[in-house]
Amino acid sequence: MLNRREAMRMAAAGTAAALAPRAAATFAAEDEAAANGNRIAVSTYSFWQFQHNDLRDVEACINRSAEMGFDGVEILHRQMESEENAYLQRLKRAAFVNGIDLCGFSTHQGFLSPDAAVRQKNIEHTIHCIELAYRLGIPTMRVNTGTWGTSKNFDELMKNRGIESPREGYTDEDGFGWVIDSLEKCLPAAERCGVLMGLENHWGLGRTPEGVMRVVNAIDSPWLQVTLDTGNFLEDPYDKLEKIAEKAILVQAKTYYGGGLWYELDLDYPRIAKMLQRYKYRGYVSLEFEGREDPLTGIPKSLSMLRESFDRPA
Repeated sequence: MLNRREAMRMAAAGTAAALAPRAAATFAAEDEAAANGNRIAVSTYSFWQFQHNDLRDVEACINRSAEMGFDGVEILHRQMESEENAYLQRLKRAAFVNGIDLCGFSTHQGFLSPDAAVRQKNIEHTIHCIELAYRLGIPTMRVNTGTWGTSKNFDELMKNRGIESPREGYTDEDGFGWVIDSLEKCLPAAERCGVLMGLENHWGLGRTPEGVMRVVNAIDSPWLQVTLDTGNFLEDPYDKLEKIAEKAILVQAKTYYGGGLWYELDLDYPRIAKMLQRYKYRGYVSLEFEGREDPLTGIPKSLSMLRESFDRPA
């Protein structure tokens, strides 16, 4: 006669045997889903572009994104019209009822200043944005090194292909020290809130893959990785993108239907998708539409192209 322990052991073994085929099927389905490509998001910036004020409303951007068939939305902080809790919760509600993720928070900060007070102000701003991302339920946030500010304006910076001289009396070496020190001071907030910072290849000391990786490797923290922007290496983009791909936690994909607002790159997205697959990138690909075409037609065209490029099996 079986004792209680033996009976329980046999029952457990029988249950495991019965569940094994189901578990195997589940894992196979998950593996197939992972192989079938990345989820596609869109930045609210794609609608607004700092110029289409009728498309600025972030909640409306979330609704439109879901209607167009996106899987997620990346919110541009400067586009938000409020930071009040009621506003933040309304955005979360809009995403949830539309079955769409808030997958990224795109912010601006500048650490390339010899003035410690200026750097501290930007550290505090970055920590504040981390806390906003936490309240929005967003798991990753784009950060920058900032620029030197020696260009007359952004148009001049773009005319010079993103190249900018340091402030008189200082060098890029000084700047790397400031950036690394500043981002290190943001790490405790990122870890406390569970918000991964992603340093973007975005002008300043992030204009080159070597600059991005110098900062990320120096800090050496799981809470600072890379936001990979496909459109911010203006020469030899593929080799440069590959140098930062291993650390990517969010990919921003630029498109230029109707011609670029500042410049235009002829990017081979199937090639970029295959490169990211080699590094087992499974995260979101977030559209940044930077074309002159009406966003309401250029964005759906971009989604279709990105689906075709990134939904292919590895």
